Amino acid sequence: MIAYLDTSAVVKLYVEEAGATTVRRVVQDATQVGTSRVTYAEARAAFARRARERGFAPSAHKALVRSFEQEWETYVRLDVTEPLIKLAGDLAERHALRAYDAIQLASALTLQRDLHAAPMGFVAADLPLLKAAAQERLAITRVAT
Repeated sequence: MIAYLDTSAVVKLYVEEAGATTVRRVVQDATQVGTSRVTYAEARAAFARRARERGFAPSAHKALVRSFEQEWETYVRLDVTEPLIKLAGDLAERHALRAYDAIQLASALTLQRDLHAAPMGFVAADLPLLKAAAQERLAITRVAT
């Protein structure tokens, strides 16, 4: 199965927190892992916030980012194109999603279409986003927040 990870799921691959084991299991079992290119900026912001809030040593934060950078190239990364943004707008209206959540869902649906992947897994922590993904017929995996 192809697994699409939103930012909340990607972060759990690098930061030990609730739901991390579930995400790692999904990734290990997946034939491919996809995400949106916006995940890069969102994940880096999440890593920096956690470093500030939890007092990671600068060396620990750098190691975390280095690991993320190395693995980033292994993901199927969806570009934010005009058609994807328009789909995200439609999804935001249809499912009352926040903008970046709509971009994540549009990216997953685009990946599914491009790879003819059925079923495709969608991994996230956000309940409204997961509900929308289920309504769009993606196989969802909820991870703890």
